[in-house]
Amino acid sequence: MDKSALKEQARAAVLERADAATATAKDILAHPEPGYREARTSRVVADWFRAMGLDFRQHLALTGLRADIVGAHPGPSVAVIGELDSLIVPGHPFADPNTNAAHACGHHAQIGTILAVAHAINRPEVKANLHGRVAIMVLPAEEYIELEYRLNLRREGKIEFLGGKPEYIRLGLFDDVDMAILTHATSEENLKDMASSTTLNGTIAKQAVFLGTSAHAGAAPHRGTNALNAAMLALSAIHALRETFQDNDHVRVHPIITKGGDAVSAVPADVRLETFVRGLGIEAIRDAERKVDRALRAGAMAMGAEVHITTLAGYLPLHSDHGLGEVYAANAEEVVGKDRMAVAPHRSASTDMGDLSHLMPTIQPFAGGFTGVGHGNDFVARDYGKAIVNPAMVTAMTVIDLLSESAVKANELKARYKAPLTKATYLAFMRGVTREEHFSYRDDGKEQVCQES
Repeated sequence: MDKSALKEQARAAVLERADAATATAKDILAHPEPGYREARTSRVVADWFRAMGLDFRQHLALTGLRADIVGAHPGPSVAVIGELDSLIVPGHPFADPNTNAAHACGHHAQIGTILAVAHAINRPEVKANLHGRVAIMVLPAEEYIELEYRLNLRREGKIEFLGGKPEYIRLGLFDDVDMAILTHATSEENLKDMASSTTLNGTIAKQAVFLGTSAHAGAAPHRGTNALNAAMLALSAIHALRETFQDNDHVRVHPIITKGGDAVSAVPADVRLETFVRGLGIEAIRDAERKVDRALRAGAMAMGAEVHITTLAGYLPLHSDHGLGEVYAANAEEVVGKDRMAVAPHRSASTDMGDLSHLMPTIQPFAGGFTGVGHGNDFVARDYGKAIVNPAMVTAMTVIDLLSESAVKANELKARYKAPLTKATYLAFMRGVTREEHFSYRDDGKEQVCQES
């Protein structure tokens, strides 16, 4: 069967299961689960894999899955990726009333998309013409949230990295994969119905615990050391640093206070904040995070307090592969029309697809059908045809372009790609970023003490 006929078969197969895939996405939307907690969502996907007769693994990085669809002939491996997790967004119309978890980033649509893709690629007439393997990867914990919870998982030895794709890389689940595709939801009008990706920021995460001394806030505040004031001074210092960030580095620093004290009647002695430090390049991120560390220490120093800073490897910047993106874009134009296809500019958000882009050809294009603001309480799908069906057809067609005709296109992209990192150097970098430091500036009449661990 020629490639055009195969693509028509795949498109028809997607449409066969479009209603079922959309119903599953809506079910996941109604039962959102944050990262490394996606037990129910994982079971829903596993049920689909069983119904399709796919061999699959589950409980990967706690809740992830992988199903392989093997073509009739040997060849390269293409990962088609979807993400299981939700955000925490109070006020979202589909937020869980107990946890405030909500799919305000559209990951439920990704799951619908990859299930429809799996159905299309698994058809016997398609598999018979493929040279290689399609790995349907379903990953946990793309949203880098709930640091305290994930740090506890790390301390218990259940995970090492707080993001799902770094964990999959560490576990070797991408060792046999040659290129990766994930289509992300968007509500931005300038991205039209579909858009090619270019670059996204990378990020480092930090947790800072400011420690002071409790005292009666009314009767004897002078006997305490106010950790909240130390944190507020640190935040002011971070704000003052913004003019030192260069525009072309796209640096973003956006801290939140996760604990502001224990009782209004007591001087706060334990105050905690979390922040991301984002940038387009690794050097820009490292420069900015050194400045943020100075600001955190300065707040503690000013108040004679202590600060414990935990720095965590986040995600590397995304650099989309041009050649793989061209294949995807050509199919997107065929499905939605050239006038409804766009090219996304650089975006200052971050994703762990960036980590994959340092190891293999990777793209994260965008699909419309949503309204509202991403990560906001009004971000909802309005057109599941655009959000699920279009990207499913485009992805299935792209897989056929890559793996049919002796996988000439996939092998060409593999040969052209020069990986910035190996798995070993990637893991070494991620582990090198992660550290814990403790600084004490207690005023005891002696010189200040600064301790690092």
